[in-house]
Amino acid sequence: MAAPEGKDETPFFDWMPEGCSPMADGEYDVVVMGTGFTECLLSGLLCTLGMKVLVVDRNNYYGAESASLNLTNLYKKFRGTEPPEEFFGSLANARGPAKDRDFNIDLVPKFIMAHGNLVKILLHTKVTRYLDFKSIDGSYVVKNGKIQKVPATPKEALASSLMGMFEKRRFRNFLIYMSDYDPTNPKTHKGYDLKTMTAAELYGAYGLDTYTQEFIGHAMALFVNEDYLARPAIELIEALQLYSISLQSYGSSPYIYPLYGLGGLPESFSRLAAIHGGTFMLNRSVDEILFDQDGKAWGIRGGTEVAKASIFVGDPSYFPPEKVRATGKVVRSICLMNHPIKELNGAASAQIIIPGPQVGRRSDIYVGLVSKDLEVSSDGIYIAIVSTKVEGGADPIAELNPGIQLLGPIVERFDSVVDSFEPVDDGLTDRCFISKSYDDSSHFKTAAEDVLDMYQRVTGKELDMNISANMPQPGDY
Repeated sequence: MAAPEGKDETPFFDWMPEGCSPMADGEYDVVVMGTGFTECLLSGLLCTLGMKVLVVDRNNYYGAESASLNLTNLYKKFRGTEPPEEFFGSLANARGPAKDRDFNIDLVPKFIMAHGNLVKILLHTKVTRYLDFKSIDGSYVVKNGKIQKVPATPKEALASSLMGMFEKRRFRNFLIYMSDYDPTNPKTHKGYDLKTMTAAELYGAYGLDTYTQEFIGHAMALFVNEDYLARPAIELIEALQLYSISLQSYGSSPYIYPLYGLGGLPESFSRLAAIHGGTFMLNRSVDEILFDQDGKAWGIRGGTEVAKASIFVGDPSYFPPEKVRATGKVVRSICLMNHPIKELNGAASAQIIIPGPQVGRRSDIYVGLVSKDLEVSSDGIYIAIVSTKVEGGADPIAELNPGIQLLGPIVERFDSVVDSFEPVDDGLTDRCFISKSYDDSSHFKTAAEDVLDMYQRVTGKELDMNISANMPQPGDY
């Protein structure tokens, strides 16, 4: 459906398609389709710039594919049924049976680096006033099938059982170099030009063995594969310094997480949108994106209702197939247990990374553990979500086995294999700014990078990231 000539000068309601009526106010600066992490973060950032924003979602709940669900909704999504009564009994322990309302189970679990880009984005919008965060108990890596705490300080390096005596000292010296490195002070560079030297060459300069390189790159710097080894070493050092300063903020791990699950993020952004004049509409279909004769989007249609805008943001599922391309598949298993993971020594929450090369894979396997400690389950019930990128085996679910084997007995398991997509174009020509699908990682590094990239394309300027990443304390607002 094309808009008539002269649309930019003609009042919206004068050229409403025949038989249609306005969706809410009818005319907006931005239409955002979907309430996933990326879409909600962008809606919040654009609202605070004074743009008039409409957010629509085909679901009757916030979060889209990254929602947090109770047990009833989890069963409905994966099984199409209500949870059986005996299921709640099977989750019972000394503290009593599970309660449906106590569960907020993330479909796409991700932890937040305490001083990372996502925290800065949240602080830009001041949406943190609506959320409470808590630190994750620990950050772990797997070596030879055994879970080990990630050492992140010179002292921990010497005490770690991950390495032999001589490797510990080499790793300790590497951490000291990382900690001391200041790009503005050549005395800290030790003669290395990290902008031309690769990460692999820097590892070689310190004599670090292959496994030490694996847990540094994957469990600390959070690179998702080995491609970073050929990249400038400065990227590795900056990622490690971020891990280190985030760890110093809370002590037990570098990660934080919102109480009551990640679903609280889009709900908080709906409040923010209301304050800034934006509109959130759930259970609202988008049947068509409307383009003019030049191929530029000018509106959306849901049923007989139409909304006009000059910018359209959304996840890949809302756009025509020719606007996106497939990037692979992600497999996830949500596992409910009535016990913690034995090797974590009582930790109620944790991130565990199995470096891909450890199990003959290119892609890492991620295990995120959460529990009542984060107000996402009944007391005594633990939720472990295992995820990875599908590498083409005959049975995608089986590719999770190295992570599943770490968990112990599982009461119930919900498996999914989903396609992932990315936009074909940057959106500058057709006004369609499409987010990337969520990857398999259990952290927000790639999602935050996508938000910043989309913000720059939508607004024409980079988001100021000089803001302090220190979370506000009670009373700061």
